[in-house]
Amino acid sequence: MRKFFFLALLLVGLAGCATAPAQYGNFIQNSAQANDKKVVDDVVKKLAALCPPASTRFDLQHVTPDFFGTYLVESMRSKGYAVMEFKPEPKTASAASSASEPAAAATPGLSLSYIVDQVKGSDLYRVTLVINRQQSLDRVYQVAQDGVIYPAGYWVRKE
Repeated sequence: MRKFFFLALLLVGLAGCATAPAQYGNFIQNSAQANDKKVVDDVVKKLAALCPPASTRFDLQHVTPDFFGTYLVESMRSKGYAVMEFKPEPKTASAASSASEPAAAATPGLSLSYIVDQVKGSDLYRVTLVINRQQSLDRVYQVAQDGVIYPAGYWVRKE
């Protein structure tokens, strides 16, 4: 059984290296909110181990319209992170309007993007966090027979 998880993790990791994801967000349809909460709690715990919550600001690089994204933002804030949510810039914005932006926008935080997807034809799910456009964290999860999601491997960190 462990060989299967290792092989699946390896294949998912290699597939991630071979293709550069063009889109970010949650690509799982009809995911159980309890499973999303469990994964988000795990993600925030890992972020807290890498970046101190009270002194780190994350700037989201995409919208978070689904439950996973909104719960992620809520959990990060409750843990002590400053989170700047993504707001697309209007195409007609002038240079004069950018001068009136608050000082917080002048000192950017760490950029943060995520991908939640499923290995086709399986019950394996992958979460990828991209921090500062250069460091990625990946973890594979598996939905058990009882419908509960569990980690199927360790966090993999690429710098």
